[in-house]
Amino acid sequence: MADADDVRRLALSLPHVVEIDSDGFDFRVGNKGFVWSYPERLPGKPRVIRTDVAVLYVGDEAEKQALLLGEPDRFFTTPAYDGLPLVMLRLDTVDVARLAELVTDAWHMRAPADLLP
Repeated sequence: MADADDVRRLALSLPHVVEIDSDGFDFRVGNKGFVWSYPERLPGKPRVIRTDVAVLYVGDEAEKQALLLGEPDRFFTTPAYDGLPLVMLRLDTVDVARLAELVTDAWHMRAPADLLP
């Protein structure tokens, strides 16, 4: 089972990553976000930063749908993310090895070509 500390450790192990000050975690490469805490917004309530859920950049709608349909116990979305290549991941449903794969893939898709090894 993974948690926010695992996200932080994995993200910061990647080249050129910057952590943005937040109530949870928020990581960027080349000024582009690739993984951050889910800012849950429920109607009529203030926004809550959920560090048990990571928002991941997934590249495109096809990959997003593959994750949502293939592993609905792990991944979800909300109407606020419609049309965006982002999914939410319940951290307690993945092991650290799978989380490392997801975070690394997100980093690789967001890193500018001149920053890639």
